[in-house]
Formats: sequence, C-alpha cells, structure tokens
Amino acid sequence: MTILIINGPNLNMLGTREPDIYGTMTYDELVENLKTYAEDRHIQVDIKQSNLEGIMIDMLHYASHMGFDAVILNAAAFTHYSYALYDAIKAIDLPVFEVHLTDPDTREEPFRHTSVIRDACKATFKGEGLMSYKKAIDAIMESQDA
Repeated sequence: MTILIINGPNLNMLGTREPDIYGTMTYDELVENLKTYAEDRHIQVDIKQSNLEGIMIDMLHYASHMGFDAVILNAAAFTHYSYALYDAIKAIDLPVFEVHLTDPDTREEPFRHTSVIRDACKATFKGEGLMSYKKAIDAIMESQDA
C-alpha cells in the first residue's frame, strides 16, 4: 500500500510557528514520525509539503497518475477557501483524508471553522496533532482491508 501525504502552507514552519498552538515538534520530526509509523505497518509513504496551491493540486493529480492507494491532505489555510483543491480532490479517483494538527472548528478565528474541502474528502481527522495523521493512516488501512 502506498499513501501520498500532502502538507500545505506554513507546515514547514512547525516548531517555530505559534508553538502555543501547534506545539514544538518540527516539520522534520513530523515527517520522521510518520515514516516510522507507516514502515511499522508495511506501508510506503511519500510525504510532500508546499506553500503553493497549484503545486498541491499537481500533487493530487500525481497521486492519481502514479498509482497511490490514498492521499492524506493537510491543506492548512487552503482548507478554508480553496475550491480549486476541492475540485482537484473530486477529479481524482482516490480516497483523500483531511487532517489537521489542531481542531479548526474550535479555533479563535471564525474563518477557520469552515472547510470547503471536507465534503470532497472521505473522512476528517483533527485536533490531535501527530495522532490525527496516524488515525488517517489507520483508517486507510481499515478501508483497504474491508
């Protein structure tokens, strides 16, 4: 099984960006944790990050063309307004799982309470930091076993 994990804008700044909200784990630590978790389950992961919406769309298309089994997408701020990402998710024939380190629904800023991509995704995991990603991996495994 192969999973593409796409991380959106500013996630490369983990560990230094608002550590009171996002914690002190760095992006490199997030990646290493996810690789280890996947390897322990005999899953191959390809983990990418971009601050550019168009590149994230290209990554979704890439996942479809390259035979990935599923996508985990942390669209970050694009979650709240990128109908282009919504359309890209709908355009591919792969399950896409939305993840967030925090719970956008409980964040202070009202704009974060909206996810325009949620309806295009198979499931959403949020508010549990690294565990949000791990739960998405587990859900993909369970859906492949069913």
